[in-house]
Amino acid sequence: MSSKERPTLGGTRIKTRKRNIAAPLDPAAFSDAVVQIYLDNAGDLELIAKSIESSDLNFSRYGDTFFEVVFIGCRTQPGTTKPDEGERHPYSIIECEPKHELILPSVIYIQKILRRRPFLIKNLENVMRKFLQSLELFEENERKKLAIFTALAFSQKLSGLPPETVFQPLLKDNLVAKGLVLSFMTDFFKEYLIDNSLDDLISILKRGKVEDNLLDIFPPAKRSNESFSEHFTKEGLVALVEYNEKKIFEVKLKEMKSALTTQITEEADISEVIDTVKLQIRDAKLPDTEVVRVLWDVLMDAVQWSGKNQQQNANAAMRQLKTWSELLNTFCTTGKLELELMYKVQMQCYEDAKLMKLFPEIIRSLYEADVLAEDTILHWFRKGTNTKGRQNFIKALEPFVNWLEEAEEEE
Repeated sequence: MSSKERPTLGGTRIKTRKRNIAAPLDPAAFSDAVVQIYLDNAGDLELIAKSIESSDLNFSRYGDTFFEVVFIGCRTQPGTTKPDEGERHPYSIIECEPKHELILPSVIYIQKILRRRPFLIKNLENVMRKFLQSLELFEENERKKLAIFTALAFSQKLSGLPPETVFQPLLKDNLVAKGLVLSFMTDFFKEYLIDNSLDDLISILKRGKVEDNLLDIFPPAKRSNESFSEHFTKEGLVALVEYNEKKIFEVKLKEMKSALTTQITEEADISEVIDTVKLQIRDAKLPDTEVVRVLWDVLMDAVQWSGKNQQQNANAAMRQLKTWSELLNTFCTTGKLELELMYKVQMQCYEDAKLMKLFPEIIRSLYEADVLAEDTILHWFRKGTNTKGRQNFIKALEPFVNWLEEAEEEE
């Protein structure tokens, strides 16, 4: 039996797999290279942008370092805003004067860089977050420059910079307590509102999740609506003060409406409800006209409306008015407030199809309950200024008005 020759590995070369050996990080060399571009072009941002575009620098690896050079002229020491060793240029944002026209070119320059390298937006976020969390390490003048830059960045819609990146890091307790956040945000508001509307500002604050808690930028000892109004009025930001007062007013109205809805739903004693309204008026300083509107809204919202059964709806509305007429009567104390109530009824009947045909019945019921006076009804009929559905309502109310006029003539 012959044996077969066994195969051998002789002469076979075994290939070894190449390993990916990462080059060591060298942010210092990158920083020096960017600084040199600034120096070579004498701070001309147009030329600098072109030089950076044509360079082979590794921005994907050193994006944070790049923006540190843009903001303060060199790279910073790890974990701080202090300049590290190495080259530095004098054309940074921190080195210029805190003026709109001097900082705007830097914003436009960064916008150009981000259009070419959109991935750098995350690095910009990182550096801004780092600087804003360390506001106390900057001089007052430098903090103002950062505030102006931030405002211009949003005004110029800088490549999708998210507002929460800017505002959330600011709300550190130590920064707020020292008044640094209030000062920064004041400069930010003033700069942003130069070229943008208050609505634009509020939109940014909402996206930054700070619009509902603007008082949180004040030190704890000054955290009140009075301090808010005093501070921003003094700074010339009256529109912001008016917005805040309107917001406070809306919150108080909402609280009042919620409290009354609970009481009426639970069929509380009418004297308790009246006391609640008086307390809200005193504490919240609500105007009488708003109180009348809220009372009507709450009463109508509490009615158990039927689907399409008009008679059941009419009966339910009349029953509600009869039950709570004393509440309306307590606060409709002048002809002006009675007229305001009529306009409110008119608008609701105009906007709500199921109430459209109930207008004359509602007005008559309010008259019989002594909530509306004859003179008020006649004034609305002859000289009312709200045009919504007016012609239809006048026609529907005409028989009742004729009856009032005849009764007046007989007297």
